[in-house]
Amino acid sequence: MEASLIFRRPAKLSTVTDQAQQPRQRRRGEELEAALLEAAWQELVEVGFGRLTMESIATRAKTGVAVLYRRWPNKDDVVLAAIRHYGATHPIDIPDTGNLRDDMVAFLGGFSAARTGFATIVSATFAGLLDSTGMTPAEVREKVMTDRSRWSEQILSRAHERGEIDLDTIAPAVLTMPFDLMRHEILMTHKPIPPERVVEIVDDLFMPLVAINRKAG
Repeated sequence: MEASLIFRRPAKLSTVTDQAQQPRQRRRGEELEAALLEAAWQELVEVGFGRLTMESIATRAKTGVAVLYRRWPNKDDVVLAAIRHYGATHPIDIPDTGNLRDDMVAFLGGFSAARTGFATIVSATFAGLLDSTGMTPAEVREKVMTDRSRWSEQILSRAHERGEIDLDTIAPAVLTMPFDLMRHEILMTHKPIPPERVVEIVDDLFMPLVAINRKAG
């Protein structure tokens, strides 16, 4: 029995060896970069930041590690790029209901459903990135965020055109508050936010602040 245990190959080692023995694929340009970033994301999901290496990413992507180093100098940079890539390639639908309140309820509900798993992985990666890069939490957060500009430019710009909100005078903290609350609750629970909580954030917090700003203007 002891001999069989000594020579038995661990399942994970076998998987890595099998991946390494698979033929490398010839890809170039954007296709290759996308494959590398997708491999990095999958490694992050499966093994976590601490155990992820440039070599494990290259193995999963079926390419040489030098290919990675030509694009990113270290694993911190490739992980940050992989997080941004995942967010950009898994967009959240931007609703157009005809009014700001319903747009926000619909979008925040979609944000919760689509981003809970993503936020959980990013939060688990956060500590490792802070320790490895020396960046502040705000700097890491800014590098991995992918949603803010899109919802601001579409939902809020349309509301501005309809006269529901004045983007020239409203405080930026009011505009970011719904998303900051959503992210906080997702990170605290690792679960989608209940629809009634989404409505509460919009109706009891966001829209009253919008209304106050509009009257003040």
